[in-house]
Amino acid sequence: MDGPKPMTMKKKKNMNRLGGSGTGLSLQAFANAKSTSNQYNPALIRKKKEFYKNAKYVNKYKKSLKQQNQGKNSLPSAQRTIEDENEDMNGSRANNMNNKKKKNGSQSLRQVYEKQWEEKEKARMEREAAMQVKKEQREKAEAQRKVERKEMFKKTRHGQPVMKYRIQHLLQSIQGSSSASG
Repeated sequence: MDGPKPMTMKKKKNMNRLGGSGTGLSLQAFANAKSTSNQYNPALIRKKKEFYKNAKYVNKYKKSLKQQNQGKNSLPSAQRTIEDENEDMNGSRANNMNNKKKKNGSQSLRQVYEKQWEEKEKARMEREAAMQVKKEQREKAEAQRKVERKEMFKKTRHGQPVMKYRIQHLLQSIQGSSSASG
């Protein structure tokens, strides 16, 4: 009869595949049992990570240098040559005018930046003020609820609820609903 193989046969095959029976797995067999590559080296992985991390920092540094150079050399080359000619023709007077232009340009940029910064700061202050008002309202409402809750759960010395506060609460809720609908 060729029925299903008993469970013991499967166990024996697995044990043989994993390095023998009874002795358990060898260290090498355990390391290679599920890994696809036989060359797992944590030191190499660390080095690769460090290399990529450093490469990222170098790229960021190069970008920042490039941006700084673009800020300094923002004038087109044709305009620079015209300025050089003016400087040769007019000497120090042209040089002074160019310096004034550059200063005025940087001052106007600075003014625009400061104006934008002030607007952002003003908007931030307004948001913070609105958040503070909301927080105060929330705290006030929470304190009021706490007081009402405390009154609602008051008991007499015999353990019976004090009905005065409960009736007041019901009356207020009825008056509030009738004034809202009326």
